[in-house]
Amino acid sequence: MTGTPLQRPERPQPPSRSRLAPFTEFSGPQYFLLAGSFLIPLGSFAVLPFMSVLLHERLGMGLGAVGVVLAVASFVQFSGGVVGAALAERIGLQRTMLLALVIRTVGFGAFLPGLSRPVWAVAALFLVSCGAALYLPANKAYLVTGAAEDRRAPLLSASSSALNAGIALGPIAAAPFVLTASAGLFTAVTVLFGLITAGHALLPKETPAGEEEQRPGPRLADDEKPAATDSPVLPFAITVLSVYVFMFFQHYLALYAVGRTSTLFYGLVLALYALLLVVTQPLLSDWTARLPYPRALRIGFTALTLGMAALALGHPAAILGGALLICLGEVVLFLKNDLEALSRSDRSPAVVFGRQRLAAGIGAFASGIAGGEGYAWAEGAGHASLFWVAVAAQCALLPPLLLRTLRRTRTRTRTRTGTGARTGSRS
Repeated sequence: MTGTPLQRPERPQPPSRSRLAPFTEFSGPQYFLLAGSFLIPLGSFAVLPFMSVLLHERLGMGLGAVGVVLAVASFVQFSGGVVGAALAERIGLQRTMLLALVIRTVGFGAFLPGLSRPVWAVAALFLVSCGAALYLPANKAYLVTGAAEDRRAPLLSASSSALNAGIALGPIAAAPFVLTASAGLFTAVTVLFGLITAGHALLPKETPAGEEEQRPGPRLADDEKPAATDSPVLPFAITVLSVYVFMFFQHYLALYAVGRTSTLFYGLVLALYALLLVVTQPLLSDWTARLPYPRALRIGFTALTLGMAALALGHPAAILGGALLICLGEVVLFLKNDLEALSRSDRSPAVVFGRQRLAAGIGAFASGIAGGEGYAWAEGAGHASLFWVAVAAQCALLPPLLLRTLRRTRTRTRTRTGTGARTGSRS
């Protein structure tokens, strides 16, 4: 049979949609908060990374005392998120953000007399840490309150990218002035926070929790609903573990890389890491949101495992490649854990983000305790690369161990609940 070949009918093509389209549809208050997510860490990290220099070299505090002050301030900043969430539920998200920024502004202003008096400097640091603890859960909750489920990933990823950009640029912007013009720097940061605070006073109050749109989802029978240990506990526990292994990289890469390469190369690694983090988080946000949670965990922890193992090789190219793999793990795990925590909880977003901050604080604290002794042992043995081998092993072995433990706990809880139900029915 001859003739023109049969052609399949053309299917109508869906309208093309840019990958960046979701980021052009934010509201005015959301754009303002995203700008604040850049400016707030820009101002904060123009000051905070130099605290050890100020307290030790300028004010004469011993290194032991400096370490205790910084450790307690960090713990307050992380664990205080639970207090911030409770306050937000009581007085509202916008008021909580405003109060937090007033506290931080006063804190940065208190650094001015703190340039000559250690008590003022320590008090200022704790005010800034308390303000951060109150602000961050309310900020994230305000961003996603009333937002549809598919809008949360772009909002949270854009906020995280803005925050990381501010963290990266803050120390660079302040470095020329922190020792030679400290008073001017603290004054500029205080004014910046004053302006940001005034802007937050103009934000509209959020939609009350009772008026938020209910998230659509299939209704489950009672025996199909996840046990308590499988719902809010899982993303909390995974966040603890993610931050725990990630902070080894954050704390000890400088000690490891500078001695094997150079300060310039280490700065290049940090710059590329920050650039990749800022760019890829928004671009991958939709993909990350669609990933099933188990697959996201496999991808994230596999990237961390390979990255830590690459660092152990000690070659400059391996250090760079390892850092970029770890960046991919951070992008996937941190955003997915927040999204999963939101979707699994029936509490307000502020409470969810407060718990996530607490989880991050626990992970960072445990990493600090284990990492210092571990790195000191490996370096003392003359094989610092063994430290990264041990961290890579933890990235590979701890996630399945944690999931197995939670699964067993869930099974025991269901068994206990079922036994209680049967006993009650007999009576």
